[in-house]
Order: sequence, then structure tokens, then C-alpha cells
Amino acid sequence: MNNTIRRNLIAIPLALVVSSASFAEEQKPKKEVQDMSDPLAVYTQLGAGYTDKGLNFKVGQSYDSGKPATMAMNLIEIKGVLGDALGSRDNLDDDVDSIRFRNFIVNTNNGRGSQVDVIYNLDTKSGSASYSLIQALPKMSILQFFPLAGVGLAVANNVNEHPLWAEPDAPSGFSVPGAFVMVGTYSKVTVTDKFWLNYNPIWLKGVAGSDAYLDNAYGFGDQDVFTHEAAVNYQITPVMNVRYFANWSNNLSFNDGDHRVELNYQL
Repeated sequence: MNNTIRRNLIAIPLALVVSSASFAEEQKPKKEVQDMSDPLAVYTQLGAGYTDKGLNFKVGQSYDSGKPATMAMNLIEIKGVLGDALGSRDNLDDDVDSIRFRNFIVNTNNGRGSQVDVIYNLDTKSGSASYSLIQALPKMSILQFFPLAGVGLAVANNVNEHPLWAEPDAPSGFSVPGAFVMVGTYSKVTVTDKFWLNYNPIWLKGVAGSDAYLDNAYGFGDQDVFTHEAAVNYQITPVMNVRYFANWSNNLSFNDGDHRVELNYQL
């Protein structure tokens, strides 16, 4: 057998292998990129942000909920890292100041979602755990609303030392000073395919618990609070965006509220 024939016989099966591998790769289902401007979007993600209280870091992992037509995700945020070194507020330290865990489950057929939200502030040794339902309403031109309602529990470690919720007979260790309700909405204004705005007002009110909690649930003499969150967003690529957030309330002016710039990447 001459060399030319031998080379051809070897090349034929090699070509078949390469061609089959390329065909198999093309047949693999491509991972769908989620709309990162949708408040109910669920996807695996990484995020980092600079705030006036230090650095924030975020990790989100989507998972199979085991239910048809549903998507689910766990999200963990660590906030206030290197606050003294990089923040612009007074009386900050470089340690983490708060941790937040959220679990989302969204029904893609009816646009209804649920959220478990746990927040703990390491400086005040207090936080909350809440459960809320969110419903996507039909779009109205460039505007869409996502109303929500929920209930939650306030938690504290050594509440007898808390500046607002302490009572003479308050227990030491972790306790639940009270419960609250929340009502509000997420909203989205689509300016262009890559540029959108959000405004998310939420009203919270203490409804049960100790007298100290009910009288001062959201500040000295404040039984309720009306919070505001506004965001300006730009989609850099289909999987990456940059967002500016401002958070304030009826008790806290816009200038004194929290401000942050955040970069998010969809994996």
C-alpha cells in the first residue's frame, strides 16, 4: 500500500471523528440568557459594588426547584467590607457590617414569585426574616409594575442591649422582639433595550411584639416606615450590567441614604 493511500485511509476516520464532535457540540442546547432588567429574572450571577459604606459582594446560584414551569435561585450578599478604608461615612470599620440571604422562586406561566429574605446587621446585632409574594403585571407601554406583599419577624441578639427595643425583662441571646407586614411594588421603566429605570417603594409596619418594638420598630417613636429605592441601569453586554442605587425613607433624606454603584455578571 503506497503512502498516499495509507494517509487517506487514516484521514477518513479522523475527519469523521472531528465532524461528529463538531456536530455534537452544535446540537448541545445553548444556555438561555435571562433578561437582567426583569426583577423576577432568575440566573446564576456574580456581583460587586462600591458604596459609601465600603464594598459589597454578591453571589447568586440558580437551581432546579423540582416543580414544572418554575425557576429558583439563592442569593447571598456581603456588605460594608473595608468601610473605614474606602467608605465616605463616619464611624465605619473595615469589617463586614451586614449579611443578606434571599431565595427566589418564580412561576414562568403566571409571572408570580415568592421571596424569602433574611438580613442581619453585625453592628447592631439585629435583623429580620421575611416572606413575600410578588406578581408581575402586564406591561403598559414602557412601564411595568411588580406589586408585593409579605410578613416578617424582627430578630435580635441580646435585645436587652438594643438602643431602641430594649426592655427591663428582655431575654439575652437571640430573640424575636416583634413581627411586621410589608406592602409595596417593584417598577421598571424601559427607556431603551439597554437602559432602564427602577423605583421600588415599600411600606413596613410593626404589628406584634414587645411594647418597645411596636413603639420603635423603625426608629425612635416610629411604628412604621416608607422606604424608597431608585436605580439607574445600563446593560453593557447581554450578560453584564452596571447599576446605580439610592435608598432612603420618610425618616432618612435622599442625601443621607445609602448610595452604591454595582457591576453584575450573569454566568
